[in-house]
Amino acid sequence: MSPRRNRSKGSDSSGRSAEDDRSGRYGGWQSTENWQGDEWNVRHVAGASAEGKTYRCPGCDQMIPSGLPHVVAWPEHSGVDERRHWHKACWNAKDRRTTRVRRSRNPPRF
Repeated sequence: MSPRRNRSKGSDSSGRSAEDDRSGRYGGWQSTENWQGDEWNVRHVAGASAEGKTYRCPGCDQMIPSGLPHVVAWPEHSGVDERRHWHKACWNAKDRRTTRVRRSRNPPRF
């Protein structure tokens, strides 16, 4: 029988606390990028974290299927309501896209 290890519950083996890396629970990492003159928080989401959920990408106006790795981005000084889920390729190509995506006549608004 091996001896019991006495570690605090709030830290992992690297010594960081669980609150230091909240983005890790979503299976990705978070960074800050400058786009359109604003600072944007960008979180990379692993496919396993998106299981059972679908989102509409604002870059291409297509659905992001359940379980697909993608990017969540929002302006730094805004709330939860401003978060948008992007395909990774669409987020990387955001500067090459037009400013408005044209929708068909009666699509659902997300």
